[in-house]
Amino acid sequence: MKSSKPFPALLQAFFTDRLQGNRSPHTVASYRDTFRLLLAFARERLNKTPSDLDLSDLSPILISGFLESLETKRGNAARSRNQRLAGIRSFFRFASHSELAHADQIRQILAIPSKRHDRALVNYLVEEEVQALLAAPDQDTDLGRRDHALILLCVSTGLRVGEVVNLTWADLCLHPSAFVCCRGKGRKERTTPMTRDVARVLKTWKSTALASKSDWVFPNSRGTKLSSDGVQYLLSKHARTAALQCPSLEAKSVSPHVLRHTTAMLLLHSGIDRSMIAIWLGHERVETTQMYIDADLKLKEEILAKTSIGSAKHKRYRPDNQLLEFLKRL
Repeated sequence: MKSSKPFPALLQAFFTDRLQGNRSPHTVASYRDTFRLLLAFARERLNKTPSDLDLSDLSPILISGFLESLETKRGNAARSRNQRLAGIRSFFRFASHSELAHADQIRQILAIPSKRHDRALVNYLVEEEVQALLAAPDQDTDLGRRDHALILLCVSTGLRVGEVVNLTWADLCLHPSAFVCCRGKGRKERTTPMTRDVARVLKTWKSTALASKSDWVFPNSRGTKLSSDGVQYLLSKHARTAALQCPSLEAKSVSPHVLRHTTAMLLLHSGIDRSMIAIWLGHERVETTQMYIDADLKLKEEILAKTSIGSAKHKRYRPDNQLLEFLKRL
């Protein structure tokens, strides 16, 4: 059965109407690459160009074959396979609103399960490592003050690297009730409070020659926006310096997302409920925050200490005479 709208037009509308302005550039790029691969696979299997495809051509069998080929031919891991499936599901959910004649096909595709995979425990910094990292930048220089302020803001607020590099001074309120406004995943805006100490450091940074000449909160040395790769570079550089004072950092890869994980663990150790942590970090689902609880050995040790497991005295089991007689008669 033919679609009410040609497949090429439907796919274009998915990217222009559904994704643009509602998803991050990284998500759009991921979905774009997914359909590039899928259309190439469909052309090989069906001998049809992308412009000649109909929605009905993307059957559950074809989609399942595509996902299998990602693992067998491209060598993708289950996590990458699931990311491709997420993009396909998003498109077919979009198509379900207009293509009612294909409801059964769409239902079967949306029912294709994700593949289970081992999930590594999150990497984060403990308090001693955070303090060593904050002390690493040379605060006698403008760039050192910038890096110190950036690391402190990341650890205290848990902002994503994309949110941090896009901050302008108009997004910050540095008065006594200090806070930062940012636009996160799905273009959702959220406001995160800052402590007075963080606000004071940002005020000091704002007064420097480099910061005062730019609208960006964290510009590069030329005064233009610092890139995500630039943030990763400066973190790696300061982590190597901090490792001289805190050797445990040598075994850790310090990235912007590790600082975000660190924020979550600090909140968790402070007794903050996971639903509040999800709101603080801008998670869409509370379940996402569960990974921090899974990774928190300290919290588990505190729970163990509060239990009575293992506190009872062990006694040697001695069967009574009736039981012995019963066993003898067997």
